[in-house]
This record gives sequence, C-alpha cells and structure tokens, in this order.
Amino acid sequence: MNWIADFVRPKIKRTTSKEIADNLWTKCPECGQMLFNKELEKDFFICSFCGHHLKLPVITRLDMLFDNAKYKLLTLPKLQDDPLSFKDSKKYSDRLRAYRRLTKNDDAIVVAYGEIGTIKTVVAALDFSFMGGSMGMAVGEGIVKAAEFAIKTSSPLVIISASGGARMQEGILSLMQMARTTAAINTLKERGLPYISIMTNPTTGGVSASFAMLGDIHIAEKGCIIGFAGVRVIEQTIRETLPEGFQRAEYLQEHGMVDIVTDRINLRKKLAKVLQLLLNKKFNNSSF
Repeated sequence: MNWIADFVRPKIKRTTSKEIADNLWTKCPECGQMLFNKELEKDFFICSFCGHHLKLPVITRLDMLFDNAKYKLLTLPKLQDDPLSFKDSKKYSDRLRAYRRLTKNDDAIVVAYGEIGTIKTVVAALDFSFMGGSMGMAVGEGIVKAAEFAIKTSSPLVIISASGGARMQEGILSLMQMARTTAAINTLKERGLPYISIMTNPTTGGVSASFAMLGDIHIAEKGCIIGFAGVRVIEQTIRETLPEGFQRAEYLQEHGMVDIVTDRINLRKKLAKVLQLLLNKKFNNSSF
C-alpha cells in the first residue's frame, strides 16, 4: 500500500462519520446562503446576509413580544376532529395526529395573556408549522375565545397571522370561520378595545380576507407576503404582469393597506408604543 492508502483514507473516513449532525444548517430561501442554526436563532431567524425574515416558531415569537418572556397560555376548547371524514392521499385525522406530534400543539393557534410594555394584552398567534397555519374550526374558535377574553379583562387584542388561508380539509366549516372571526373582532371594537393585526410571512387566503385586515393598526414584518390569491393566479386571471414587489409588506404600506413595516427585532418596541398610544398611556421606555 502507498502512503495515500495508509494515511489519507482513514482521515477522510473519520471526518465523514455518521455522528456528524445533519441539522446544523438552514438555507435562506431568499439569497440561498447557508446559515448556522445556532447563529440563526440568536439573530431571531433573520438571515445575516440579506435580512430575509425566516419563519419563527410560535413560542419563540411569544417570548420575544411579552415583557421578560412571561405570559400565560389560555386553554382553548377541544373541538371535533375531522367533522367531514375528509381523505385525500391520507386521512385528515392522521394528518392532525402527525402535526400534533410535530408541533406539540393541538392546532394552528396559540392564545396567550401577559404584559407588553407593561400593558395587559391578549395575543393570538398562528403557527405556520401546523398545516401552514391554515384556518379551520379550531383556529376560528381560538380567535373568538381570544376576543372574548380580551373583552372580559378589558385588554387590547393582538393577532399575529402566518397562514396560507382556510383549511380545505374542513370545507365550508372552514370558510364559516371568516364570518365568525369578523363578528368577534367587531364585538371587541364595539366595546372600545384596541385590535392590532400583525402580519408575517405569509398572510394569505381567508385569513387576509377576514380578521387580518380588520385591525385598528396594521403592522407587518419586513418583506412578508400579504394577499388573497397568489401572484401567478392573479396574472393568469387578468392577463397582466403585476408590479415589482406586488403583495409585499412595503408595497401594501405605500398603497395604504399597512400602517407600519418593521423588522422583527424592533417589533416588540413598536407594538408596545402603539398600544400605549391607543390606550392614552405614557410610553414606558424602561421595559426595553
């Protein structure tokens, strides 16, 4: 054997051991750069190369927003699974079980109560990792209960959207949630309580056509997609090429649909300031 066989090959084998983790890196969907996961978490899941905001775990988002990451998760009603006995490539009930194991949540919504900028606030956050944050009966019920709890405690309501729209596996029952959530938001407003809609990437379909666009103030994360139908569907329908950046947060701000576009790092501070202004309270900068 020559020296290459004696020395180089064993070293190569050791460096390609199966013990090396395969989940250390994430590819940025915008610029294609490989991002080290530990650094990505420290940067709040923002690409350090292009500034693209990657999807944020729902609990991490709540930790970021509430003062000192302290809040109480509200227990939501348990609804019937798979009311239509829906099946495509697999049973809907099987999909629900799989996503519950993956996310450790019952469905695509989490409702929490705590202080943001010292103001008691109810926050309902959609979890995109649970079936794309799609809105079914459980999400609709979660929004309704969040609004009811906000009324009960005389608190402002914040809803954080991250969704592909209505959940097709629940058919018309899913579409009905657009009316239910709209009615719940209107009841909240009749009581004179603020409602702030925070839109993240993506906010589309039935969610954008209901509660996401009913806020007293609309806040959007930098670069997020907001719209009803996709760009390709719209272009094929109207037979026109859409403008550059169409459906991005910045475009909607220019056209009056969004009030504030912010990066994720400054979201909590801006949200707290808006809450304190709406409630006519002095802005408390000491909590940041």
